Amino acid sequence: MKLAVVRGDITEQQVDAVVNAANSRMRGGGGVDGAIHRAGGPTVLEDCVARFPDGLVTGDAGWTTAGDLPARWVIHTVGPDRRVGQRDRSLLTSCYRRCLQVADDLGARSVAFPLVGAGVYGWPADVAARTAVETLRDTPSQVEEALIVAFSEPLRALVAALLD
Repeated sequence: MKLAVVRGDITEQQVDAVVNAANSRMRGGGGVDGAIHRAGGPTVLEDCVARFPDGLVTGDAGWTTAGDLPARWVIHTVGPDRRVGQRDRSLLTSCYRRCLQVADDLGARSVAFPLVGAGVYGWPADVAARTAVETLRDTPSQVEEALIVAFSEPLRALVAALLD
């Protein structure tokens, strides 16, 4: 799998699937979640309600339509919230593994990932970036290109250093 990083807006990526760092209710929220729901339009939320009436557990992933996004699918994953004591890094690793499994099930060949947990869920940027890079490198998948989309230049540089 080709692994790369860009600074940008995940909602604008030209990929088969974008990953949403969702909350467990799967009804939209802030950060990446809010941006994906705003850009994707109401069909993303409608599909979340239909497919995930009880939400998703931390570390799991599932897919919906991408609505008005350029991608075909949104793969939603629920990261652990460090602020409320969810400090088990294996849950963060599970997010990336499950996203790749869902992508494989869908036949997605290109997937754009945010740094799950690095925003409001309080994971230190270096831990979030290292977890993303290591897990995407080490998880067997049919995905041909995984793109980590950083929302700031310091995050992009941090990930880029791990890719060298």
